[in-house]
Amino acid sequence: PDAVSRPRQVNPLYEGTFVFPNDFPALQPDAPEPGDSDHPLFQAAAARGVCKVMCFHPWSDLTLPLMSLAEIRAVIDAWAELAAELGASYPWVQIFENKGAMMGCSNPHPHCQVWASSFLPNEARLEDRTQRQHLSQHGVPMLLEYAEQEARRKERLVVENADWLVVVPYWATWPYQTLLLPRRHVCRLQDLRDSERDSLASIMQRLLIKYDNLFEVSFPYSMGWHGAPTGPYLEEDCRHWQLHAHYYPPLLRSATVRKFMVGYEMLAQAQRDLTPEQAAERLRSLPEVHYKKRSK
Repeated sequence: PDAVSRPRQVNPLYEGTFVFPNDFPALQPDAPEPGDSDHPLFQAAAARGVCKVMCFHPWSDLTLPLMSLAEIRAVIDAWAELAAELGASYPWVQIFENKGAMMGCSNPHPHCQVWASSFLPNEARLEDRTQRQHLSQHGVPMLLEYAEQEARRKERLVVENADWLVVVPYWATWPYQTLLLPRRHVCRLQDLRDSERDSLASIMQRLLIKYDNLFEVSFPYSMGWHGAPTGPYLEEDCRHWQLHAHYYPPLLRSATVRKFMVGYEMLAQAQRDLTPEQAAERLRSLPEVHYKKRSK
């Protein structure tokens, strides 16, 4: 659940980011072992972990695109700190933000969640396998090569700076889906240099302002960071991994008309309403001054 309010508890005064345990955690560190299965079709294992919530800012109406670069940088530092702290023991630390009621967010105070798990979830396993295969077959990390190709081709590029680029990925299924990639080979958030954290704050602000400007609404999305696994994997070779963030926004034609992944999409294969090149061109052409801050 996307609950930020803490029943019968008062948060301390905070001036920046504020992290606290989720009151309704999906994962707990002491989850019991399931009993033995009586059939191979019914297999279960304990899923252990911790779930935290992080408020971005004490102001309850200040979303990331309206925050200052210094405030966004503080969020990035808090992400990296949590990734390192929880990653010291847990194999997977999933940082994600559900933004907007359309994405099931039940509290309007801008925040994200961090779930650390004792196992690699499905998406992480798939990305681990495909990136490992690409490195062994081609000798270069897949997303590093992909970023270089997209930077050169430019047709799916949305925004870029010296350290980062945002593209509508070649395989995008959501209309305005984007992928945020570093230009340098970086495995994990906590590996980012000081200057790369500053430039990340800048490119996130630029992307999210464009998102809000698209339909002049606080743009809903689910986003999340993927990086090399941690915990026991810290001792292993994870060079095949490249840090990246996915943004999955549901809006299609206006502030209220969304894309539904139903019918054929659920049962067969996703259908595109516009090409990645069309989506990128639309986002690229949007102003980088937030519509709320434009002089009337």
